Amino acid sequence: MASELQRRKISGVFAAMDADGDGLLEESDFQALTDRWTAIRGAEQGSEAHARLTSVMMGWWATLLAVSDPARDGDKVTLEDVLAVVDRLGSMTEVVTGTAHTMFDAVDENSDDEISPAEYRQMIEGWTGTATDTDEIFALLDSNGDGRLSRAEFAVLWTEFWAGDSPDAPGNLIFGHYD
Repeated sequence: MASELQRRKISGVFAAMDADGDGLLEESDFQALTDRWTAIRGAEQGSEAHARLTSVMMGWWATLLAVSDPARDGDKVTLEDVLAVVDRLGSMTEVVTGTAHTMFDAVDENSDDEISPAEYRQMIEGWTGTATDTDEIFALLDSNGDGRLSRAEFAVLWTEFWAGDSPDAPGNLIFGHYD
């Protein structure tokens, strides 16, 4: 069963993904997420950037739907479904790391194999749909203080968020502050 910490941090991400605010994740919510992110990037329909972001976001939807409902008897995912998946992630670190690498590639807009503060801000604004000052949080995530997140740093942070339960882990902030 998900801890209170996991519930709090996952609830914030769930709410950001739930574009229509109905308490359920559906394919249309992930399409809205894709649309926000491609708009922030200025990725035109038919461009390589648009295709890449669409593939990541809609692939995440397909994966979430499959793992949260193995019988595939529905097309909606609840917060409780997501928390049940999170419960299993602690023993699936290779899967979480693989997801981190996929997300890293989506966030790394210029493909220089690092995430800049501006690219991180785009990720958060794509997620939430609102302009957000991320400088303070980025500094907390940047473990070596070099002003960028490497693929390895991002994978650790992503794993701390999705599979971790330590209240002191910097990765808890990868999607920003949570209640």
